[in-house]
Formats: sequence, C-alpha cells, structure tokens
Amino acid sequence: MFDVGVGEMAMLAVLALVIFGDKLPQVAGQAGRMLRQFRQMANNAKADLQEGLGPEFKDFDINDLNPKTFVRKHLLEDDDTPLNNKGGVFDDELSYATAADDRLDHGERPPFDNEAT
Repeated sequence: MFDVGVGEMAMLAVLALVIFGDKLPQVAGQAGRMLRQFRQMANNAKADLQEGLGPEFKDFDINDLNPKTFVRKHLLEDDDTPLNNKGGVFDDELSYATAADDRLDHGERPPFDNEAT
C-alpha cells in the first residue's frame, strides 16, 4: 500500500527512537487509541446515515456509491426478472413475452386496425 521496503522501515524505526526516545511506547499507544477512535467515529457516522435514511434503505451499503461497484452491481449481474411476467411497462399493456404465447392458429388472420395504418 505505501510501498515501504525493509530499509525504509528500519530507517523510520531509528528516526522514531531518536525523536521520541523513551516516550515511544506512550506515543504508539496514543496513536493506536486515536486510530481506534477514528474507526469508531466512522462506524457511528455510517450507522447514523443508515438510520436516517429509513427502512427503505436498510440494505444500503456505502460501497454501492463507488462507480465501479455500481456498474458491476446494476449492469453486469444477471437479471432475476422472469420473462413470462404478465405486465408490460404500464399495467394495462401486455408484455412481449405474453404476446408471444398468444400465437395464431394455421390460417388465422391477425387482428387489423384501420386507424393504426
């Protein structure tokens, strides 16, 4: 993540010993407590956001706001809607899947609308 090698890590440790001296354990403890408090504040903010959005967004995840995650979730996942649903875009219109099931018998003429042509 930080691309720090063994040599750089040793140099940082020596530099920390020179700067902080015998107070290094106290400083490390304070840094650990501060990091823990930041994590707790972030988790509390996330919980408050989910609580404030209401029950409609109970399964809302902050990571969904990432554009890569959004595209992967909404465009690349399989669609679970069945093909033989009875409704189209509007409730009063038939879908193409139900229209394909209403096939004509041999020799039967399709309905013709004079006003549509």
